[in-house]
Amino acid sequence: MAIKDLINSKKCLFLCNGGSCMKMNAEEVTQGIRKSIQDFNLNDDYHTVRTKCMGRCDDAPVAMLAPDNIWLKNIKPNQCDLLLSEIELNELKSSDHFLYKMGDSDINSESVPTKYRTTIKK
Repeated sequence: MAIKDLINSKKCLFLCNGGSCMKMNAEEVTQGIRKSIQDFNLNDDYHTVRTKCMGRCDDAPVAMLAPDNIWLKNIKPNQCDLLLSEIELNELKSSDHFLYKMGDSDINSESVPTKYRTTIKK
């Protein structure tokens, strides 16, 4: 197993590979994100971590971007390039993948009561 030099890493993507996320193709998403990072020549900038359940099963598969503390939802394997572009262009708040930014008072999810949902303006 290779040891990654983290000195130049700017962002870390925690990718849920818990049971519900795995049923929604989390393994393919994990591999797709890693391929997109490689294809965009961003290996030094990003580190990915496969996790167990992150507790947002209704929004599977999910990921959390650090240090931005942004949660992402409903990631599809064929959308990994788009997602990485949205991260790089700082466009996550207007993305269909945006779930929550830590510290916000709203969650953009159908699994929470309407009063807690974010209204995304595109």
